[in-house]
Amino acid sequence: MITPDTKTTTPRVTRIAETRLPTRHGTLRCVVYRDRAGQEHVAMVAGNVHGEQDVLVRAHSECLTSEVLGSLKCDCKNQLDRALDAIAWVGKGVVLYLRQEGRGIGLGNKIRAYALQELGHDTVDANRMLGLPDDSRTYDDAAAMLEDLGVKSVALMTNNPDKVEGFTSAGTVVNRRVAHVVQIPTHAERYMETKARRMGHMLDGVVTGGLDLEHAAK
Repeated sequence: MITPDTKTTTPRVTRIAETRLPTRHGTLRCVVYRDRAGQEHVAMVAGNVHGEQDVLVRAHSECLTSEVLGSLKCDCKNQLDRALDAIAWVGKGVVLYLRQEGRGIGLGNKIRAYALQELGHDTVDANRMLGLPDDSRTYDDAAAMLEDLGVKSVALMTNNPDKVEGFTSAGTVVNRRVAHVVQIPTHAERYMETKARRMGHMLDGVVTGGLDLEHAAK
């Protein structure tokens, strides 16, 4: 008996629940997806995006330390809040909340990397000392979520050119990149400098600026 290849017969993601969710950013549609590994991801949706072109989209990776515990070592909570504000202000858009803690290495490894950073190593070297990649995130599930929502093409909110390439490789049409400008906590300045210098992130104006919502809406 030949066993079918489940990777070709099972959808990358399955929509399992949705509801309208009042938030401090506005009332958004919360759509929950489950991937093949059983991990659950969320799409926060403003307005009607089905069949729409150039939809404002942010792919945000989970960061428990910042978003829940209030860590100031990164700008992740500010990024998430700014993205949700942006789609609510524009009235149409999607924030994908992806369960990819620590750029995909997981919470435990992230804290191990933080411990090495306390000794003076930057985020890239800390990961490498642990035998981990600089960034192990993928965007195939995110692209599948957008496809399920009916999004035809996106304006991607990101400062990371690799994320644009990742979405494009996964089959999402990225018509343009929208700079994702947030205020940086003082403790995160070295981390952000490392992302710019060693990971190619485009961070001009990030430290002191705020997202130009009118520009994002164009």
